[in-house]
Amino acid sequence: MWKEKFIQHLRNEKNYSSHTEISYLTDLTQFQQFIEKECGGFAPNEIDTDLIRIWIAQLVEKGIKPRSVNRKLSAVKAFFKYLNKTEAVKGNPAENITGPKTSKKLPAFVNHEDMTRIIDDELAYPDNFAGHRDRFIIELFYVTGMRKSELIGLKNSDVDNYAKTLRVTGKRNKQRIIPLSDQTVEKLKSYIQIRDREIENKTAFLFVKQNGDPMYPKMIYNIIRKHLDSISTLSRKSPHVLRHSFATEMLNNGAEINAVKELLGHSSLASTEVYTHVTFEELKKVYHNAHPRAKN
Repeated sequence: MWKEKFIQHLRNEKNYSSHTEISYLTDLTQFQQFIEKECGGFAPNEIDTDLIRIWIAQLVEKGIKPRSVNRKLSAVKAFFKYLNKTEAVKGNPAENITGPKTSKKLPAFVNHEDMTRIIDDELAYPDNFAGHRDRFIIELFYVTGMRKSELIGLKNSDVDNYAKTLRVTGKRNKQRIIPLSDQTVEKLKSYIQIRDREIENKTAFLFVKQNGDPMYPKMIYNIIRKHLDSISTLSRKSPHVLRHSFATEMLNNGAEINAVKELLGHSSLASTEVYTHVTFEELKKVYHNAHPRAKN
C-alpha cells in the first residue's frame, strides 16, 4: 500500500514521468527486499542511516554502476521525504548519505581538420537543392553551435543579412542572437536562392524538404550521421556532436567561457564548463606527444 501511495504522490504532486515512476518503484522494491532479508520485515520507522549505507555498499560491491546506485539512493531519499511529510516517520535517514562519485563523460566532438574535410568534400553532396541544403546545414551547426530543434525552427524572418545575425529560439522559448561571418552570410544567401528557385511551395521556415514542408528531427539526424560516418573514431554521430565541436573549437581558440555560454544558450555556466575539460584533455595529449620528458 505504501508504494502505491508514494507513486501516486510522484504522479499527482511532483508530475514525474511514467518512466521515473517505474524506475523508482523498481528501486524501492529492491530496497524493501534487502531490508526484509536483513531485518525479517519492512518497517520504515525502524530503518536507520547505517542500514541504508550497508545497502549502498552492497550495490557497489555487486558492480552496479555509480549512476544507477545514485538513482536508487534518490528513490529512497524521495520515499523517506514523503513518509516524513505524511508523518509516517520522523526525519529522513537517507538525507545525508552521499552516493558513489560518477565519472563525467566528456562530450564527443570533431576536430577542425575533419570538419573542414567533411564540409569541403564536393563529391559527398549532390549538385541539387538537397545537396546544397545538407552541406549548409552541417556547416551552420558547426559555426553556430545551435541545437537540432533550434535549426528546425528557424524561419526566414530570423535571418538579418544586414546585421549578419540569426535569431534563434531555444529552450523555454528563450531567444538569442548569433553573429554570422561574411562567408556564412554569403553561403546562406546562396542556399536561399537555390531553395526559392527549386521549391514551389513556399513556407516561413528556412530549412525545408523537397515539397516545401519543414524538416523533422530524424531527417536532420540522418543527414548528420551520414556525413560523420567517415570518422570511424567518433563514438557518437549526431547534430549535438557538432554543437560540442563548435564549443570546443571556440574555447581552444581563446574564446571567453561566458561568451560561449551565451552563444550556446546555456542558462548555467556549469553546462558550458564541461567543454573546458575537453580542451584540457586536448592540452594533455599535446603535452604527452610533444614534450620529451612526458613520454616516459
